[in-house]
Amino acid sequence: MTFSLSSTQLGSLFALGAAFLFSTKAIFIKQAYALSPLVDGTVLMALRMASALPFFLLLCWLNRKHSQNITLKDWGLLVFAGLLGYYFSSWLDFSGLMYISASLERIILFLYPTLTVLASCAIYKQKLSVKSLIAIALSYGGTVIVMLQEQSTVTHEGNFWLGVSLVFASAISFAAYLLLTPRLIVRFGSWNFTGLALSVACIGTLTHFLIATPQPLTLLAQLPREIIGYGIALGLLVTVLPTILIAQSISRLGAAQSAMIGSIGPILTIILAVALLGEQMNSIQWFGCILNIIGVMMITLSKKKLAS
Repeated sequence: MTFSLSSTQLGSLFALGAAFLFSTKAIFIKQAYALSPLVDGTVLMALRMASALPFFLLLCWLNRKHSQNITLKDWGLLVFAGLLGYYFSSWLDFSGLMYISASLERIILFLYPTLTVLASCAIYKQKLSVKSLIAIALSYGGTVIVMLQEQSTVTHEGNFWLGVSLVFASAISFAAYLLLTPRLIVRFGSWNFTGLALSVACIGTLTHFLIATPQPLTLLAQLPREIIGYGIALGLLVTVLPTILIAQSISRLGAAQSAMIGSIGPILTIILAVALLGEQMNSIQWFGCILNIIGVMMITLSKKKLAS
């Protein structure tokens, strides 16, 4: 008797796998920070992107035929989008995780769909619907609940609000990147755009590391092997593999269904943070987390419905 999965079941498994792998990002980062004082966001980002760069360069080469008849303006916009969405946004996120918990970081980052809606309304001078206003109130209200609870129950070294600000700025940067992508995907093709944008981000990250680090090779030689391992895991397991899985999921389920399955991500991050990092979430924080997820999913699904 043979066992086979339908396209829908396979797409669901791909979405779950991507959600799980994305949810481990903050866990790997926090564990790496705890191992050595030599590690900061810049160093860990460099290890991550150096591991991922060969795959994205290969992706560019395999899809190079799609890069013909592209204007200089399109290339400039792609470089800007890559640096904004996967270099600057990621660096802000990695830096913010030095000061706040993995659980709170994931909840703040999960706000990015609401930010794209707010930005679109501002750019195109559209009014928000009542449903969207309720969704935004739920998502931000839930986030504030979790944030204030963490501030009052967890001891921080005076940089809590800096960490919150950095991660929220990361969400804003990624939302801005998403607003730029539709035109670029049409011009370059989806896989080619992904390879090019992420290659640009990798090169930008490595350039930042070389400029910001006085003796980069000496520093890398002093890092414990475990940190190198975390950097490789961030590159391959948290960047490359989920990128492939989510693309495969969307091709089988569509963006809306994949997004709905992906909404389990913050909960997975919190469970992993409690189990592996010793973080604690009280009932009030769980309530805030659920409000955040409900609000964001209301926004995400309404966006997909309008797009279809």
